[in-house]
Amino acid sequence: MSNETHWLITGCSSGLGRALAEYALDRGDRVAVTARDRATVTGFTERYGDRALALELDVTDPASVAAAVQACEETFGRVDVLVNNAGYGYLAAIEEGEDTAVRALYETNVHGVVTVLKAVLPSMRARRSGRVINVSSFGGLAAFAATGYYHATKFALEGLSESMHAELAPLGIAVTIVEPGGLRTQWAGASMRQSPTRLADYEQTAGKRHDSTLAVSGRQPGDPARAAAAIAAIVDTEAPPLRLLLGSDALAGARARLDRMRGEIDANEALTTSVDLVRA
Repeated sequence: MSNETHWLITGCSSGLGRALAEYALDRGDRVAVTARDRATVTGFTERYGDRALALELDVTDPASVAAAVQACEETFGRVDVLVNNAGYGYLAAIEEGEDTAVRALYETNVHGVVTVLKAVLPSMRARRSGRVINVSSFGGLAAFAATGYYHATKFALEGLSESMHAELAPLGIAVTIVEPGGLRTQWAGASMRQSPTRLADYEQTAGKRHDSTLAVSGRQPGDPARAAAAIAAIVDTEAPPLRLLLGSDALAGARARLDRMRGEIDANEALTTSVDLVRA
């Protein structure tokens, strides 16, 4: 990347998005710092001057997205790095999930990402240059009780990102899926949404994990500032990875998930191959 990198980051009011904006600005880059409520990010312009551009951006509102991207491109000239960070969690057993809440979750975590991508990619394609960072989660690789709908959105984002990688790499645009473990943010705190329904039959599965997820807030092992530094490091590399796990908990969990999958695949190999047409 050039000495001065131009970023557009969604979801900068708190957590990883805010930490990443601060890290990029501290090292001398220019950043469009965005949030649904612009007031939560105006402090960046007071601190960093014209290297920070505070913008209102609601990923669920196409007009808001278009206006923010246009303002960013007009001010900075280009977007070198797009970070799709905006998103949140939702606690409910699958049967407990509220239709309106689940649809809203998808609007932000999946469709909102697509809306932002479609606004930014045309100029990246024209330049044959750019980096896309899609913030998924270790929960995009493995699923647990009580967060099934959140996992579903992140699994969807992982699939979209893999396809984008295949489509955009020949055009000079790199795609990386970032998969954090537990970062000490408000994901399990103020940002978490919950279904008001609690069914007794799920109390020993989804119910227990519902409560333990909330209880871990403020005690997660991951440091958002260190996660920001890791993301910036891959932005600076010539060949960034398709996937980047963040945190020792994510690493251990991913390896365990791969071991379980391989065990199941190997155990059922004969049944799996039995469906092939028999050739004479």
